[in-house]
Amino acid sequence: MIKHSVKLVLVFVFMCLGITVTQAQKKPVKKRTVQKRTNTTKTTRSKTKAKITPTAQIDSLPSVVVAAPPAPRVDSLPIPKIKKSLRPDEAVETKDIRDRTPLEYEHIRVDDAVYRHKIWREIDTREKMNLPFRYASVENNGDQRFISILMKAIQDSLVTVFDAIDDRFTTPLTIGQVAEKISGGIEIVDIFDSLGNKSGTREVVREVNLDSFYKFRIKEEVIFDKESSRLFWRILGIAPIKRVITSTGVDLGESELFWVYYPDMRPIFAKYEVYNGKNFGARMSWEELFETRMFSGRIIKSTLDNPFNRPIKEQKGLVENGIFQLLEGERIKEKIFNYEQDLWSY
Repeated sequence: MIKHSVKLVLVFVFMCLGITVTQAQKKPVKKRTVQKRTNTTKTTRSKTKAKITPTAQIDSLPSVVVAAPPAPRVDSLPIPKIKKSLRPDEAVETKDIRDRTPLEYEHIRVDDAVYRHKIWREIDTREKMNLPFRYASVENNGDQRFISILMKAIQDSLVTVFDAIDDRFTTPLTIGQVAEKISGGIEIVDIFDSLGNKSGTREVVREVNLDSFYKFRIKEEVIFDKESSRLFWRILGIAPIKRVITSTGVDLGESELFWVYYPDMRPIFAKYEVYNGKNFGARMSWEELFETRMFSGRIIKSTLDNPFNRPIKEQKGLVENGIFQLLEGERIKEKIFNYEQDLWSY
């Protein structure tokens, strides 16, 4: 009996083990079926997400549109656009005049230069003798104002421009930097809607009036050559002057915008004629005007009797007296004139 009961127990245990193994084998099949259904569901969801994704991208577009526009760039000079004449606008042929080149300077040896001084002058184009600087005629080669001729040469990269941090031509400037100096930068302007309410602000480039440049400074050197017994005046640089006024109305005074090396400008000045209302038969070029000294300029600084290298308006006793500053400039001019005259005996 005992053996028979043991056999029954063993048979029962083996049956339980068989059922357990069968269930264990069936479970992976069910998982595979579930995985297939899961994969089918994921595929459906992925398709659904693929349809929804463009909607999400469309929702993000307004943030790009609302972004603030970049600040306007100032990379060109304020030169008026001139249309060329389609027919000859003159009764005489002037091609040879526009193709002329200036004569080279005479060579001066250092040992022959027994007298040398540097002079700084200020040319005010509002004076009667300097009115040709403001002659605003229009011809095929552009606006005939002196400042326009200067800017056109800079825009066409015919001359190198130097920063006004000094007058020794040490730091070149790009056209964009010159344009920013001339225009005065960018100004913030209010924007109003149709009802007159302020809706925002925007940045615009300030407009430039060419007639506002009515003063120029020139740097020159006076040399007496003992070999030829002559007094030479050689212009070294030209700088336009602009009065700086802030947006709040504060006047910061006059300042030099940039310097241009005059010998580089001579070939350009030789191609532009100067207005002369009294003699139309012998109009000179701008190069001839500077070389023959047909302009008026007051002396504002010199190396003569100036050990501290100061402008006349900063010298002791002349700071707040404009009349004495003019008289000091005339004294320097007379002293140079007397030096040349005293070398001769009659």
